[in-house]
Amino acid sequence: MRKNKWRLYPLIVLAGFVLFNSACAQNPPFTGLAYVNEEKLVEKSTVLLNNSSYLIPLQNLDEQKIASVHFANLYAAGFDSLLNKYAKVAIYKGGDYTGLKNLDDLSSDLKFYNTLVVQLNDVDLNNPQIIDFINSNKRVKNVVVALFGSRNSLAKLTNVTAPVIWCERVSPVSAFYSAQAIFGGVAVTQKLSRDISPIYKAGMGFVTVKNRLTYTVPEEVGIKSENLIGIDNIASEAMLNQATPGCVVLVAKDGKVIFNKAYGYHTYSKTLPDKLTDIFDVASMTKISATTMEAMMLTDQGKMNVDSTVGYYLPLARKTNKNDIKVREVLEHQAGLIPDIPTFDKIKATDHSTDSSAFFPTKVNDNYFLRKDYFKEVMWPEMLNSPLRTRGQYVYSDLSMCFMQQIEETLTATPLNVFVQEELYRPLGMQTAGFLPLYRFTPDQIPPTEDDKKDRHALLDGYVHDPTAALMGGVAGHAGLFASANDLAILYQMMLNRGTYGGVQYIKPETIDQFTAKQSAVSRRGLGFDRWDPVSDRHYPSQMASPETYGHTGFTGTCVWVDPKYNLVYIFLSNRVHPNVSSKLSSLNIRPRIQDVVYQAIQKGM
Repeated sequence: MRKNKWRLYPLIVLAGFVLFNSACAQNPPFTGLAYVNEEKLVEKSTVLLNNSSYLIPLQNLDEQKIASVHFANLYAAGFDSLLNKYAKVAIYKGGDYTGLKNLDDLSSDLKFYNTLVVQLNDVDLNNPQIIDFINSNKRVKNVVVALFGSRNSLAKLTNVTAPVIWCERVSPVSAFYSAQAIFGGVAVTQKLSRDISPIYKAGMGFVTVKNRLTYTVPEEVGIKSENLIGIDNIASEAMLNQATPGCVVLVAKDGKVIFNKAYGYHTYSKTLPDKLTDIFDVASMTKISATTMEAMMLTDQGKMNVDSTVGYYLPLARKTNKNDIKVREVLEHQAGLIPDIPTFDKIKATDHSTDSSAFFPTKVNDNYFLRKDYFKEVMWPEMLNSPLRTRGQYVYSDLSMCFMQQIEETLTATPLNVFVQEELYRPLGMQTAGFLPLYRFTPDQIPPTEDDKKDRHALLDGYVHDPTAALMGGVAGHAGLFASANDLAILYQMMLNRGTYGGVQYIKPETIDQFTAKQSAVSRRGLGFDRWDPVSDRHYPSQMASPETYGHTGFTGTCVWVDPKYNLVYIFLSNRVHPNVSSKLSSLNIRPRIQDVVYQAIQKGM
């Protein structure tokens, strides 16, 4: 949501820290320890009823079409904002529908949703038509009721069979808590302490477990908010020095997002402010966030073995010098592959057109279409026939993940982008992550990267920055993924959970351990994953990261690092290559210094 809208609602905001967006409320009702104390009171007064079908926490998010309906709930904005951290949830103002006929109109408007979340308070339940609305929709849809109010209000729901999350405390924190409980972001632990009605009796209530990310304040994990103010200072330094026009920082500890803030703007013209929901070109983070993820899943399924060879999987490789290279060598960047192949410099005038057609079907960006089969006839042979100069040594190569992409697509008969979207991102509840973002989102949601005046003659906004990936149509094993910070937090919390998220095991724990552990005798690398560097002078990825740390950086100015020792996920997203490639983000050590602020805050809290 945009900044000016958030000022209309009382939200939880910390000095130098914004929990749910980058705007400040004038007089936040709870901050720091006050939030934690209120949250404990809310937890003790929250009860889940009518959940015998175990609808709560919601599962199968890829099959859910969810709408949230509120009438007079004062804290509906915060409630709905939290729902949208877990899944795409449409928002309907029930107050716009008055009278029986209009509530029927509301039901009609909700026909394309299979799950409804209805927020209620004491005032709402003075209108019996609302209960009729709930019960009539319950016949054909999943309905969840979130009630904030008195015992008398709960008694009025005696004839409602839909799950009811009831909290007697009415506050912004109770709104946040109940929204998270619906998705398993927090656990419901309490039961009714007394009889409410002939149906709702003392001792009743369903207990749930936390199985997704929680959104809270640093004090929840023993960190003082003021100890994270250094993040603001370093981000401001980056923008002041034009290392990047803007960035988004997210920190999750112990399965709880304790810091998430957007800084700066999409461009130096300062027209569009960065938002938490912005979708960034994550560049080489694609290698671990898409291609390596699929490699782990195929390993689990017994379809791929890292000790088999490239030639075993790819017939075209059998008559080349790639035949006997092991998949393991490819993932470790020790196959001897050259870093990349020639890209736009090799393009001929007859290879591209300003208009799409059957002969020029591959869209590189606006007004640039590549001829049919260019990858098959030019790029892929170039990769297959490229020299092997450094086999056995560590030489970082984008070709490594291009080969992995070909292996994976051969094994699954499914394009890389389709596989990760259907098998991983959508089931996890990731709403923005994916390749080719302009098919789903508008450019104003995507910070632009380079203003390419040499080859593509366009500002790259929603089109992949990497030239090899661009000529591959935007879907490549080494680059092409776009994502928001929250989506990446979900993905890497799954990794930190050793393959489990939302009650589903996506990747086996032993596979996670294998791929993220140090695998090479000549480098710090795992399988696909970059790792902590044992050479202390390099301070990589930061001075205080533990030897267990794994993750990856991206050329566009991004990184994700997971530190199991500290139960930590750190994400930094920026578009530092706008409008032109600059090294300032690296020379100023912006990403590692922010990471160290987090470690320092953790240690001060110990």
